[in-house]
Amino acid sequence: MSKPTRLFDFLKTDIDTAGRILKLSKRNGSGWKSYDKDEILQIVDNLSKGLLAKGIQKGDKVALMSGNRPEWNFVDFACNQLGVALVPLYPTLSAQDLSYIVKDAEAKMLFVSNQELVTKVVKAVAENNLALDIYTLDEVPNQKNYTELLELGKQQNIDLTAYNEAVQPDDLLTLIYTSGTTGKPKGVYLTHHNIISNVAACSPLLTDDIKKALSFLPLCHIFERMVVYMYISKGVNIYYAESLDNIVADINDVKPHVFTTVPRVLEKVYDKVIEKGKALTGLKKSLFFWALELGHQFKEPKLNGSWYNIKLGIARKLIFSKWQQALGGNIKFIISGGAALQERLARVFWAADIKVLEGYGLTETSPVIAVNSWDENDVKFGSVGRVLKNLKVKIAEDGEILAKGPSITKGYYKNDEATKETIDEDGYFHTGDIGELTKDGFLKITDRKKEIFKTAGGKYIAPQVMENKLMESVLIGQVMIIGENKKFPAALIVPAYEELEKYCKIKGIPFESKESIIKNPQILEKYQQEINKANENFGHWEMVKKFVLLPKDWTIDNGELTPKLSLKRKIILQKHEEDIKRIYAE
Repeated sequence: MSKPTRLFDFLKTDIDTAGRILKLSKRNGSGWKSYDKDEILQIVDNLSKGLLAKGIQKGDKVALMSGNRPEWNFVDFACNQLGVALVPLYPTLSAQDLSYIVKDAEAKMLFVSNQELVTKVVKAVAENNLALDIYTLDEVPNQKNYTELLELGKQQNIDLTAYNEAVQPDDLLTLIYTSGTTGKPKGVYLTHHNIISNVAACSPLLTDDIKKALSFLPLCHIFERMVVYMYISKGVNIYYAESLDNIVADINDVKPHVFTTVPRVLEKVYDKVIEKGKALTGLKKSLFFWALELGHQFKEPKLNGSWYNIKLGIARKLIFSKWQQALGGNIKFIISGGAALQERLARVFWAADIKVLEGYGLTETSPVIAVNSWDENDVKFGSVGRVLKNLKVKIAEDGEILAKGPSITKGYYKNDEATKETIDEDGYFHTGDIGELTKDGFLKITDRKKEIFKTAGGKYIAPQVMENKLMESVLIGQVMIIGENKKFPAALIVPAYEELEKYCKIKGIPFESKESIIKNPQILEKYQQEINKANENFGHWEMVKKFVLLPKDWTIDNGELTPKLSLKRKIILQKHEEDIKRIYAE
């Protein structure tokens, strides 16, 4: 068997896939349109030839803005087998950021998925005088379609062997622009070797019984992209959900063995389950909440006692089996990344025999640094798992996590200053995250270095830990802890309005508008109770003393969230300056 050294080797070399035969599928009406490996190779090769005929060559950059679909992979592999770097763009990017990235990367061509995105792109191109050849993946009136490149490629008498052989493992594979919470986006430089080394280190997670995967996290983010490469390398059948709108139907249709997610999706799944539990009556309701409480007590499997396991067996049969069916009935495990997972969620899902593997990494690390295992003897709740075997991780004196190894970026594109700031002379990448390594080798993340702040009393506050605890309340949709250089911590809270409306209905509280309900004394008292409950887990100096409820969700479009839904803290602070003044005025 050949050992892959370039990404396209996953398609073009003989790799052990445990008898699985690769397929890429997308929604097609009520069914699915699938492409087998031979079709994929044919499309990729013809697209490469079409790119060559259009003058695209090794060292060039091609941008891609699209939701998840097989065509994403076609464009990606067509580029990477020519030594052309792909620049993925979030569909939610502002016109300003889109223009900046395309210019900075010097992209020569842009693939866009649909009419809505074409409108955004064409406007940005016109306003910024960008020289860009645009092709669409869907049929869009008056726009060139990527099938034109396929047809052009079919007409070319080109042997791609020489082009493939010219691509080296250390060649640039992709430029991924980090959203960042401040400043202009930075282009992270990742090579074929960077990502292949991460795929190799994570591949042991995929056991031979993993045959079907559902993909819905954005492929333009390195987390989902690397995992999809891992699926492809193992011949796993990938079903693409282009949006979260129909995700429940897609899960029940595909019945996947695995998928990746972010904690927010799991939180919503959990909240929906609780909602259904509350609607039960009598013995069924009692059994449901007995099982739920049992689930929250779940420890690492080897630490649970025999009596607990007997009760858990009953709970799984009567209650938790329905949770499994709601996720298609075939889930072997779910990989969670992108943000901190509430520990109670990890425990209760494992109790339900739905193994959620929390991992950790960054774009600059291709991305995985550590991940928990499905192995019942190799998981630790509250941690992000063991560090990958091909990486070195150490904790700096100030608590920052430093990582070194083959999956670490060479640096930022055309930005030596930023590269020197994050990669030290010994080759260690400074993650900007604070953490610790446990005695048994698990990595724990405690906060973002840049987000930790001091109160006026000189006490350190780690906001993410506190926010995570507050988010356990079903009535809290979004929260940000504030209080830098102030007497005490406070909270900006966006209620989970759907849940709040249900609560108001039960309590007979009129819900006329968001603006009026957040001023209602009964509602303010209810949120104070939720905060008091969370405060029980905080030190005296960490306790949230005051809060304000906000009428509008923080969104990507309004600039308060990054594309992966992280809080843009400085922006939020600026937008709520008056609210914050009122909190600390008394």
